[in-house]
Amino acid sequence: MLAIGCDQAGYELKQEIMKYLEEKGIAYKDCGTYSADAVDYPVYARAVVNEILSGNADKGILICGTGIGMSMTANRYKGIRAALCGDCFSAEATRLHNDANILCMGARVTGPGLAVKITETFLNTAFSGAERHARRVKMIDEAE
Repeated sequence: MLAIGCDQAGYELKQEIMKYLEEKGIAYKDCGTYSADAVDYPVYARAVVNEILSGNADKGILICGTGIGMSMTANRYKGIRAALCGDCFSAEATRLHNDANILCMGARVTGPGLAVKITETFLNTAFSGAERHARRVKMIDEAE
C-alpha cells in the first residue's frame, strides 16, 4: 500500500500520479488535499507519515510546490526517510542506498511526465541491502 498526499500546489500533479498508480494497479490511499484551495502542507505530510508509521502503508509520496517543505516535515519523524527527487537517478539511488520510504516532489519544478517516471523508478527499485547501506540507514534511524 502506498500513501499519497499534497498541498494545493501539488494537487494537479497528485492527480497525474494517482492516474498512473491506477493504470498500474498499485493500491494507494489518498491522504489529501482534495482540491486546489490553500492548505497547510504539514497536515498532509503528517497524514502520509502516520500511514507509514502505523504499518498501513509501506511507502509514501508527498508533493508540494518545491517538495522542500514536505520533505522537511516528513523527515522530522523517526523511521521516515523522505527524499526530494527531481530526476530518476536520485529516485533510484535513494531507494538503493537509503531505503527511502517517502518520495517528495515539487510540482512547480517537475513536470507530470518526468514525475511519473520518477515515481515508477522509486516504486520499482528495491533497497540493495548491502551492509554499508544498511549500517548507514540504521545510523539515520537512530539519530536524535
